[in-house]
Amino acid sequence: MDKALVKTDFRFPGQKNVYHGKVRDVYNINNELLVMVATDRISAFDVVLPEGIPYKGQMLNQIAAKFLDATTDICPNWKLASPDPMVTAGLQCTGYPVEMIVRGYLCGSAWRAYKNGVREICGVKIPGGMRENQRFPEPIITPTTKAEQGLHDEDISREDILKQGLVSSADYSLLEKYALELFRRGTEIAAGRGLILVDTKYEFGHRDGKIYLIDEIHTPDSSRYFYTEGYEERFEKGEPQKQLSKEFVREWLMANGFQGKEGQNVPEMTPAIVESISERYIELYEHITGETFMKGDTADLLSRIEKNVNNYLKNK
Repeated sequence: MDKALVKTDFRFPGQKNVYHGKVRDVYNINNELLVMVATDRISAFDVVLPEGIPYKGQMLNQIAAKFLDATTDICPNWKLASPDPMVTAGLQCTGYPVEMIVRGYLCGSAWRAYKNGVREICGVKIPGGMRENQRFPEPIITPTTKAEQGLHDEDISREDILKQGLVSSADYSLLEKYALELFRRGTEIAAGRGLILVDTKYEFGHRDGKIYLIDEIHTPDSSRYFYTEGYEERFEKGEPQKQLSKEFVREWLMANGFQGKEGQNVPEMTPAIVESISERYIELYEHITGETFMKGDTADLLSRIEKNVNNYLKNK
């Protein structure tokens, strides 16, 4: 079976520190560059699952790289290079403590709140009489705080962001502008692939007085997609939409009694389950990019990545 990369502990030249996130390991090089390794770890319900998913890191890294390259005319981003299929290297920026969530449709947590009578989310008023998975008249921004590791992000309004001084008024206006333009571009690209970009998140940072788009964008881990074909018919019938996201992993976990709650155990991830999740991620990749996925060599992932990153750092 193809190998998965679940842990890294590199020592790159100029390395200051490393941050091990849920699915990515981020190496600080001389407080100037970040080397972000997209591992094959997979998380759901804020829990890192016990088995890695072969090629997941490569797929997410390559999708994000494609969308970062396709949006440089909208705003600058942190990416400088992809020295390995699982790695992006780029500028170190100081991140803003908020995430910009853009929603084009009423679904997910927003729908759950709406169903319970909420008509204002993050300071944004939602029209009455809407149904699940219905398109908003215009995309809305529902920001969240960027929580510390182990904590949940919390909804927050534009007014409170400014009141708390999390972002300056001028910078926040630019973040809103960038987020909506990026969502518009993502929507156009998705439409060309027979997909609907439903909602997504963007993270931004600043460096030398300039705002940069950071982290990943428009991947199935950070975004929700519907298939265009059949959307209207399912919506009219009140049926669930066919999704292109990692929702299928959460559904498998829930069907096996796990939602990340205390006392619950992750169901056994057999080789067949792991392989099926990997195959679904390949399907996601090919739908989103419109390209055939080319599997990288997994024989010795750590050595491959270390060699490619060292060559990049030496020659940059």
